[in-house]
Amino acid sequence: MDERSLRVLTPGVIGVLVRRGADFAAAEDAVQDALVEAVRLWEARPPQDPKGWMVTVAWRKFLDAARSDASRRRREEVVEEQPAPGPAVPVDDTLQLYFLCAHPSLTPASAVALTLRAVGGLTTRQIAQAYLVPETTMAQRISRAKKTVADVRFDEPGDVTTVLRVLYLVFNEGYSGEVDLAAEAIRLTRQLNSAIDREEVAGLLALMLLHHARRSARTRPDGSLVPLVQQDRSRWDTRLIAEGVEILQTALARDDVGQFQAQAAIAALHADARTAEETDWVQIVEWYDELARLTDSPVVELNRAVAVGEADGPRAGLAALTTLDPDLPRHAAVAAHLHERNGDLAIAARLYAEAATRATNLPERDHLTRQAARLNSDLLDATVDGGSA
Repeated sequence: MDERSLRVLTPGVIGVLVRRGADFAAAEDAVQDALVEAVRLWEARPPQDPKGWMVTVAWRKFLDAARSDASRRRREEVVEEQPAPGPAVPVDDTLQLYFLCAHPSLTPASAVALTLRAVGGLTTRQIAQAYLVPETTMAQRISRAKKTVADVRFDEPGDVTTVLRVLYLVFNEGYSGEVDLAAEAIRLTRQLNSAIDREEVAGLLALMLLHHARRSARTRPDGSLVPLVQQDRSRWDTRLIAEGVEILQTALARDDVGQFQAQAAIAALHADARTAEETDWVQIVEWYDELARLTDSPVVELNRAVAVGEADGPRAGLAALTTLDPDLPRHAAVAAHLHERNGDLAIAARLYAEAATRATNLPERDHLTRQAARLNSDLLDATVDGGSA
C-alpha cells in the first residue's frame, strides 16, 4: 500500500481512538506514529485488514504514551478498562474530524495545518515544506491548534461552510514541496462529498476539478504565468472538465445555489469555450451577479468588472470599477487590463507597473512587470515612428 493510500485511513483510525477514550491530540499523535510503522513494515508484509492493523498499533502507541506520562495516570486507568482492540469497527468518524479540524476557534492557517495533518495524514515536515516555513514553526502551529480544540466534544455538530473554506484554502496553495496540495484538497473534498449530501460540497468539488483541469496550461516552462486568454486549450484536461461539469449540473438541478456552485458555473463556462473568443461573457456576468448577491464580496465585484468589460466593452467595465475601493488587491491590474482594451496605453502601462509592486507572489509580479514593459515599448516605438514620419 502506497503512502497516499495510507493517508486515506488516517481520519477513520483517529475517530476509532477518540471513541475509545483518547483525546484528539493524543489520538492524532498515536496515528502518526502508526503510519511510520506501516510505511516501514507493510511493503514486505501488508496486512489483510489495513485499518484494523492501524487501529491496533495506534491504540498501543497511545497506551504507551499514556503510561509514560505521570500527569495522565488517571486517564491510563480509564483506558486500561476499555476492551482490547479487535478489527476496526465499521463507523466512519471522518466527517466529525473535518468539523473538528475546521473549528471556528482556530485561525485559518491553523485549521489548514490541522486538517492536512489529521484528515490528510501528512507529516509535519511535509506540511511545513508545502507552506515554506520551518518544521519547528509548523509543529508549534499544529500543537497550538490541537490544544485549542482539545475540549471540543467529538460529536458536536460542525459547520460545513467552514470546512469548505478550509479545503478551498488548501486547494489554492497549489503545488510546493513533495506534496501536491491542490490534488490533496481534491482528494479530501471527494471524501467529504461521499460522506455528506450537500450541494455546496459538490459545488466546491466541481470548482476544484474545473480549475485543476487548466493547470498544465497556466504556466510556461520557465514558470511564467499564461493568462487564460492565451492558454493552449488543447492542454486542458477534458476528463476532469467533463467530471466537474457533471457534478455541477447534478448540484444545480437541486435548485439550492451557493457561492461554490456559482464559481464552478463560471469556471464551466470558461471550460466550455473552444476559444477565448467564444466565451459566453454575458452568461458569466449573470453568474457574477448571482455570486455577488450570495457573498457581497468586493473581490467578486472586481472580477465582475472584468466580465462586464468583455461582455459590454471596456468602458462599461471601467464604469463598474469606479464603485470599488482602489486599494483592493488586483484593482490596479484589472484597471490596467480594461484601460489597455480601451486604447489608453500610457495609463495601462502605469497601472501595470503599480500592480506589480502590490503583487503577492513572484510569478504574478513578473507577469505584470512584463505587461508594463510591453506597453512602454509599444509607446516608445509609436513615438519614434511618429517623430520620423
